[in-house]
Amino acid sequence: MSEIKHDYTVAVYPGSFDPVTFGHLDIIHRAAQVFDKVIVAVLNNSKKNPLFTVEERKHLLREATRGIENVEVDSFGDLLINYMSQKQANVIVKGLRAISDFESEMQMASLNHKLNDKVETFFMMTSPQYSYLSSSIVKEIARFNGPVSDLVPAEVETALRVKFEAHERE
Repeated sequence: MSEIKHDYTVAVYPGSFDPVTFGHLDIIHRAAQVFDKVIVAVLNNSKKNPLFTVEERKHLLREATRGIENVEVDSFGDLLINYMSQKQANVIVKGLRAISDFESEMQMASLNHKLNDKVETFFMMTSPQYSYLSSSIVKEIARFNGPVSDLVPAEVETALRVKFEAHERE
């Protein structure tokens, strides 16, 4: 088996990030310690009905990651593997919370590797304190004015409150 070596490793951490949570940030911080550059790529999925627009999600991610020099925030709406080629990236970063995440992510990793065998998927187990955390749970708690300050950065908490107050007025 031949060894693949890269002088500069560009990793892409794709996701909807609707909104970004401390669990996402944990993976971003850790990936930034492993790879030369990490692109946090917001998926623009037309089949989903996100709470925040792509631009709002990118803004919140930029705010939350502004102190990490080797992290860039971007978005894509194409196949991830096509985006990887455009960015000359060679690693996909995926955070795993539970075995159920692994099953679906392993399937995607296998498909991505079949589409481009130069791209590897790097699985990172989420830190135990975030294993229960998801954007969906955060939105549900915030929708009913529950406390989310331990789950998301302050700017995300504010954006959630503003968004849900606007929905109530509609």
